[in-house]
Amino acid sequence: MTKGPTVEIFEGKLTTRGRMLRTGTLLSSPGLLWLVGFLFIPMLGLCVMAFASRGNYGSVEWTFSLGNLWRILGFGLFEWTPDTFLILVRSAVLALGTTAICVILSFPLAFWIAGKSKEKRGLLLALVMVPSCTNLVIRTYAWMLVLGSRMPPAWLATYIGVIEPGESLYPGTFAVFLGMVSSMLPFAALPVYTAVERLDWSLVEAARDLYAGSLSTFRNAILPQVMPGVVAAVVLTLVPSLGMFVVSDLLGGSRNMLIGNLIQQQFGSASDWPYGAMAGLFLVVTSLLSLAAFQRWGGGLMPTSREVRK
Repeated sequence: MTKGPTVEIFEGKLTTRGRMLRTGTLLSSPGLLWLVGFLFIPMLGLCVMAFASRGNYGSVEWTFSLGNLWRILGFGLFEWTPDTFLILVRSAVLALGTTAICVILSFPLAFWIAGKSKEKRGLLLALVMVPSCTNLVIRTYAWMLVLGSRMPPAWLATYIGVIEPGESLYPGTFAVFLGMVSSMLPFAALPVYTAVERLDWSLVEAARDLYAGSLSTFRNAILPQVMPGVVAAVVLTLVPSLGMFVVSDLLGGSRNMLIGNLIQQQFGSASDWPYGAMAGLFLVVTSLLSLAAFQRWGGGLMPTSREVRK
């Protein structure tokens, strides 16, 4: 006598494991197909292209080697050069600096919005997010106008001796930082605000009752509760900042080339797709390693709210 399938109760209905598996596969198949078609297959093509070679007149030769990887690391035909290394370091410094500034600025902004009435919160959040709906190129050109030689910021910089009369505040590192922070700040402010809005103020009052100072209260009662929002803000800010090229191209000039500009050039004027693919693959791996390092060391530095309650 054969034993039939085991009948189980799921959400008030009789079903079997096989039927649940088929239903789950059917429901998840659109998402899986989307990931395979628009993520895994392009990433596979990027990995294959990264180890190919550049042929004559920008063509791609399917002879595989590690030459593009050595070029990313700075090893050319004759000796090691620091040009690519400086681009990578500059990209990392700008991305980490932008992320840190955006997260720091998000805290007072989030607490200020959370302290308003419910009617005003929606309007203030809209004012924070609406600029991000404008094209990044348009916003960057707007910064070029603001930082121009005929605008008050340039006059003030000339008055205090930062720049010469008639000069603009761009191109330069300051202009790149300003453009990147203004572009990434909404993506950091929204998750931090979401975490601040759900803050359990009884823990803050308990810390105050135990005569904790302002820094100690923030460190032990507030920061552990908003860490999920901080982690989301870092992810949403760090990854786009690493691949940024529009802001650095328009506000930074040739002296502030980032890895995003390097990739854009290889797929554009340089016509070296394999090298551009290797640079893109290097950027993807670097982003994943950065997020893994933050989750391993940065995210685990703060106690959780459950530990605080204990």
